[in-house]
Amino acid sequence: MVRGFHHKLEQQAAPAFFVRGPSSFVRLVFFTALSLVLIATDSKLQYLSSVRQNLVALLQPLQAVANVPSQLYRNSDEYFTAHHNLLSENRQLKQLLLKQSIGLQHLEALGVENEHLRSLLNANKTLAESSILGEIVHIGRDPFTKKVIVNRGASHQVIAGAAVVDAAGVIGQVTHTYGTSSEVTLITDTSLAIPIQVARNGLRAIAFGQGRDQVLDLPFLPANVDIRSGDILVTSGIDGVYPAGLRVATVSQVKVSADSPFAHIVCVPSGGVENHRQVLLVSIPHAESLATEELIAPVKDATGQAKKAAKPWSSGKANSHQAGAVHAPE
Repeated sequence: MVRGFHHKLEQQAAPAFFVRGPSSFVRLVFFTALSLVLIATDSKLQYLSSVRQNLVALLQPLQAVANVPSQLYRNSDEYFTAHHNLLSENRQLKQLLLKQSIGLQHLEALGVENEHLRSLLNANKTLAESSILGEIVHIGRDPFTKKVIVNRGASHQVIAGAAVVDAAGVIGQVTHTYGTSSEVTLITDTSLAIPIQVARNGLRAIAFGQGRDQVLDLPFLPANVDIRSGDILVTSGIDGVYPAGLRVATVSQVKVSADSPFAHIVCVPSGGVENHRQVLLVSIPHAESLATEELIAPVKDATGQAKKAAKPWSSGKANSHQAGAVHAPE
């Protein structure tokens, strides 16, 4: 009986360890063809678009959960970085405030002394200007011109010719005004020229923009001109458009060639020509009116008596102390 049982076990076939199906190449060809058919059908019938949208909607919570660690890391890194930058900037601003406070004290003392000297010399007062805060709202797309649009125009009493400055210096000039906006041509534009003066020695010249190079040029100056690299250029004020003393540029390069009698001088603008949004629109300078008395010479009338001529801004009526006649000397 036992022998018969073992005999039956030996006659049974051993089960296969791996079930063999179609070969790998056949499966690859089949699924490739199926994919191509599905892609072509979907491109024509668009029947899988709703399926994709549903899958995206189902997977969105999973994506949000998966992005939580990375988002938390980015937020933490941004928080600590911003905190460190704010502390560093706060220290720098405190130091700058201290330095500027000391400089402001010296400036106030010099202003008082200057006004006193002007009163002693009976000189005219300095030119007075008003300024309007504006913001750049559009930058021109023409690569051959350097123009920006600010949100201040004729309704804000802005006129063509007004200088445009920022905290570092002059950046341009208003060339066209509209109702609520103005077109500003930058000093680096080839069509704009600005009279300048070298702060070191008072030498005056005219600076021209170079267009795409973002630099200024001082042409037609002799080779032996007294200009050095590092000299600061400010507005001279002789054109009656730009207020005097505004910083314009810094001389970066001075080249002298034996083939040319002129020096090649390249300057870098001081103002943030294309880096700042807030600017000041400074009005065209005008001399303050001085209420000075005019010297009136005595005029003889037919009776031989001298009368004082009427002031040009008087109403024609004589003052009480001018009613009496004064005899002219023989």
